[in-house]
Amino acid sequence: MSVPVPSRRPRRLDRTLDAVERLGNRLPDPLVLFAGLFLVTAVLTTVLAALDVQVRVPGQDEAQRVKGFFSSEGLTWFTTTVGENYIGFPPLVNVLPIVLAVGIAEGSGLLSAAIRWLFGSAPRWLLPYVVALVGVNGNLMSDASFVVIPPLAALVFSAAGRHPMAGLIGAFAAVGASFSTAMLPSPIDANFAGITTAVMGSLSESLGASPVTVVSNYWINLASSLVLVLACGALIDRVLEPRLERAGISTVGRDDAAGGDAAGADGAGADAAGVDAAGADAAGADDSRKQPGPDGSSLDGGEKRALATAGLALAGLVALIVALAVVPVSPWRNEDGGLLPDSPFMGSIVFLIVLVFSVTGIVYGIRAGTIRAGADVAGHMGQGLRSMTSFLVVAFALAQFLALFEWSGVGTYFAVHGAEWLESAQLGGLPVVLAFVVLCAVANLFITSGTSMWGLMAVVFVPMLALTGLEPAFVQAAFRIGDSSTQIITPLNPYLIVLLGMVRRYEPHAGLGTLVARLAPFTVVYFTVWVVVLLVFYGLDLPVGPANGIHLG
Repeated sequence: MSVPVPSRRPRRLDRTLDAVERLGNRLPDPLVLFAGLFLVTAVLTTVLAALDVQVRVPGQDEAQRVKGFFSSEGLTWFTTTVGENYIGFPPLVNVLPIVLAVGIAEGSGLLSAAIRWLFGSAPRWLLPYVVALVGVNGNLMSDASFVVIPPLAALVFSAAGRHPMAGLIGAFAAVGASFSTAMLPSPIDANFAGITTAVMGSLSESLGASPVTVVSNYWINLASSLVLVLACGALIDRVLEPRLERAGISTVGRDDAAGGDAAGADGAGADAAGVDAAGADAAGADDSRKQPGPDGSSLDGGEKRALATAGLALAGLVALIVALAVVPVSPWRNEDGGLLPDSPFMGSIVFLIVLVFSVTGIVYGIRAGTIRAGADVAGHMGQGLRSMTSFLVVAFALAQFLALFEWSGVGTYFAVHGAEWLESAQLGGLPVVLAFVVLCAVANLFITSGTSMWGLMAVVFVPMLALTGLEPAFVQAAFRIGDSSTQIITPLNPYLIVLLGMVRRYEPHAGLGTLVARLAPFTVVYFTVWVVVLLVFYGLDLPVGPANGIHLG
């Protein structure tokens, strides 16, 4: 076994990280944050209403007055709609059904088996790009991808004679720095689209903004994912792995750190991330100790047969959906006989995602023996829903905050005056968008929840940039860049602590500064190439998704 060489922590970087951590720890819990913002907004609307503040929206004849919360009208509105504001919150309507279906696919073992098949069937030279491909699409498994994919990638790299730390850290970078995008629609798309739709309720219909759906960013997501996979694979192969080899980092993990201890530094890492020592097993990685090889040997015969059967089921479902959509008499077509821009088919995207994950998950589970009765399906769905508990709690305060913003008209007031300021400053749409991306990247160092941050950003920037001529779907696409690229270098990301525990199997003296130094190139490159993709779409005026362009009208 090679002798590990203690890493030299960059002192200036450590001081910077310590300062960021101290500052970030002063932020309240998201529930408290949105509750506080609700109270601040309530007071602000009351003051503006007392001053009889009004705003004239372009395209409308009559000015709108700002309505105050602490008034008879405001208190009556709130006490009679508090439940409706929550239950009707668009993210809950869209995300929860998808989470239930993904829970079936994850609990049955389908997602884990598919990942191990992709890893194990790749030749040695292609492994970095396979890791990047799986990691970039990891958000299909939600936060479980941070726990499941990196250790599997390390095992695959080790079995192929490559440095396991390159697979471990590279997979973490692929998952985290691109968490807001994927080649397939995911629960995150439904989450963001739901918040955007909720904010768009304050926009004037005269602006002609296109509806935002789960696939409104699909074209730019697909293009971004392909570019990020290539960039990530090259970084793992040409930058990360050579640097690890030059530093003499051990390629053999400590035996006493295997299993649950590897998921956290002496058990603290996993606890900090809200998972126990069996987290990887619960996420479907119970075979993580197998040594998969280039022939996909990490899957046993039963898993291979189950995966093949699920693949056939998926192909059949896709063929059926396409056939039902293209026939002239399809009930999914709109009144004009088309599928775009608005049709029952576009409104059925959430249903189709639920159908695909549910059917393939159940087929796999029955074939593999992980589903033997209806109670097993219900249990997997319940497990998926439990993973959303923290979001459901935060969503209550977020829903009330957004509802107050829309009902009071204060969001419209700030958006109109903000757009007027931008016009007076003679700034074009693109410079504002780029500044917005940078702002999101900085804010992401302190607010690692994409949903929470989009709730803060969307309520101001979607209406503001809409009044400068930009579609809400494009603003949402721009947000994704800043929301993801810096996520892997902030100490406020609990899964960075989990990664540290895994890394210490090979490098006992590694610290947060060590991780950030190795992850920083991914952040810089991801941010740069992703912005370039955004600029290409903007410059060529390409649609960012089906029926969703860049400019209004």
